[in-house]
Amino acid sequence: MILTVTLNAALDITYRVPRLCPHTTHRVTEVIERPGGKGLNVARVLAALGHEAVVTGFAGGGTGEALRSLLAQEAEVTDALVPVGGATRRTVAVVDASTGDTTQLNEPGPTVTTAEWDTFLARYRELLARARAVALCGSLPPGVPVDVYARLVRGARTAGVPVLLDTSGEPLRRGLAARPDLAKPNADELAALTGSTEPLRAARDARRRGAHAVAASLGARGMLAVTADGAWQAAPPQRIAGNPTGAGDSAVAGLLSGLVEGLPWPDRLARAVALSAATVRAPAAGEFDRATYEDLLHRVVVTDRPTAA
Repeated sequence: MILTVTLNAALDITYRVPRLCPHTTHRVTEVIERPGGKGLNVARVLAALGHEAVVTGFAGGGTGEALRSLLAQEAEVTDALVPVGGATRRTVAVVDASTGDTTQLNEPGPTVTTAEWDTFLARYRELLARARAVALCGSLPPGVPVDVYARLVRGARTAGVPVLLDTSGEPLRRGLAARPDLAKPNADELAALTGSTEPLRAARDARRRGAHAVAASLGARGMLAVTADGAWQAAPPQRIAGNPTGAGDSAVAGLLSGLVEGLPWPDRLARAVALSAATVRAPAAGEFDRATYEDLLHRVVVTDRPTAA
């Protein structure tokens, strides 16, 4: 079983409009509602790849009920979310059909009490006992201390479970110090952490801060990994047009599934990049176009990069 943690889960709402124009009224041509948050998206892709996936985190209020009801319809993903008194947030993605560009609106999430946090920690420890790997994903809801990912990384390491960290800002900085097996920032998050806009230099810096390996999403340029075994960059063979929402989460699923399957790093990166690109072709986050994935998987170009500065 692969466990994904989404402390700030969301009900993802995607609106598609013919053309997005500020200060005007729009007629929506399509509405998609999905259980969301980074870890839920990761779990859905893992399940599509044939892995048992369990999601935990928080869900509450009417939005949380809607999220869990939709999740129950996806039999391949197991719901281990912890109820809270506050309402789960919504995220709204507005897709401009004329350009493929997406405008994202993210609510902050519910305030988590001390008692609710303690309940989650007990659930987390129980789930770690049977997990092959764990992904800690996304932003933190109000009321949760900024160092919680560092605590959860240490808990996974104590349990002997490989742990991937995918967050940003101060939670990323503190989480790295707890020495996760893999950190997966994007280029902007990596630059904010290290002060360097050169991805290879920044990834090396992030690894020196504690992560055993760093895999940085570079958008249309693919993904860069710096590890103890070497460094590689993987790039898609062509630019894929579409909605990029959730592409990074699919990359996490590729990296995690490759880890538990024991794939070498170049193959993990090729899978992550192909899944990420195939997600751009899908209608909503947490999905990927399988035909695109299978077409790209063996055409992703993986090159060695220097490991030393």
